[in-house]
Amino acid sequence: MENARLVKAQHPKDKKKRGMKTPRNGTAPYAPKKALETGNKPERRKAVHANNSGNYRKIVEQDNTRRENQKLQPENRGGEAPKIKSRFLPRPSGKRPEERLPVILETSANENYALIDSGNGLKLERYGNLRIIRPEGQALWQPASSEKEWQDVDAIFTGNTDEEGMGRWNFPKQPLGETWPLSWDGMPFLGRFTSFRHVGVFPEQDAHWRFMEELIKKANRPVKVLNLFGYTGLASLIAARAGAEVTHVDASKKAILWAKENQEVAHLTDRPIRWICDDAMKFVEREGRRGKHYDIILLDPPAYGRGPHGEVWQLFDHLPEMVKGCRAILSDNPIAVILTAYSIRASFFAIHELMRDEFTGLGGRIESGELILREEKAQRALSTSLFSRWIF
Repeated sequence: MENARLVKAQHPKDKKKRGMKTPRNGTAPYAPKKALETGNKPERRKAVHANNSGNYRKIVEQDNTRRENQKLQPENRGGEAPKIKSRFLPRPSGKRPEERLPVILETSANENYALIDSGNGLKLERYGNLRIIRPEGQALWQPASSEKEWQDVDAIFTGNTDEEGMGRWNFPKQPLGETWPLSWDGMPFLGRFTSFRHVGVFPEQDAHWRFMEELIKKANRPVKVLNLFGYTGLASLIAARAGAEVTHVDASKKAILWAKENQEVAHLTDRPIRWICDDAMKFVEREGRRGKHYDIILLDPPAYGRGPHGEVWQLFDHLPEMVKGCRAILSDNPIAVILTAYSIRASFFAIHELMRDEFTGLGGRIESGELILREEKAQRALSTSLFSRWIF
């Protein structure tokens, strides 16, 4: 190595040694200085050992310019240097879709669900005949109901309050089973107390479900629906009940089993639904290669998740590619793409402009805004998620 020199170490316990190390077996003395000057790897390893014992240390004075050049040069091991995938992908050409915003879609109280009250980072809800308390980070205000009313509940989620964290349920009145009956517009399904605070249904999606159901019925033709990140399958069941052929994709085997259970409870086992446990991104890419197409695509991704084989999903990193892939598998006579983002770190403008860019040249209209729940008592609006949907 160029410009290298050796200096004696000032080891406090070894000041008398002068660069010579005598092996214990009585053989010839070993000189670290000579070994460091050779290219013999075993000898250099011995020299390093000698240095560590305090005899010598190696000082390298290498030209900085050469060092930087070495960093820039890829290693040549008989093949080409790995290529980095460019983030500058081609944008669709043509006219951008029309836009309508902001659009606020709200779910009010009904016989199956009600947001009774919220505040202090919590929400008091009614699912069927059960009153439940769960964490809600956006409830920054004070509750409108009395403390006594908040104490009259059947289940309280405690422990880790993160979206994907592990927690537990307490039952103040009496122990409850894991599941209980619920329904949506006459369609029965099962609620379930999970360790990550969800109960198997997102009531704010009611607006999207009714919108999709109307689109399917108005089409007056066979409609193919792809439900990505489908979770417990309510959107898939609603689409199938309306007459669509549905492909349901989720990375969780437990969620798929739950969805199939809901299909039986809803008496829809005769409807054409494909239940697929797979990574959503990989599935979309394969469908593109197979030449498969869909008329309606539902996208309900988490902020963070993992596929069945450890694939990582990060909303802000992977959503643009996912939307682009969804456009590629739209049919020649598409109906809609509906995207929901449960991430309060973004504005709805972020996904609005993404959707408007990706569907450039297809016409139609992009509607974006927020999904909210309206309180039963104080009528305050609780924002739950952002959405953007392209309508042909």
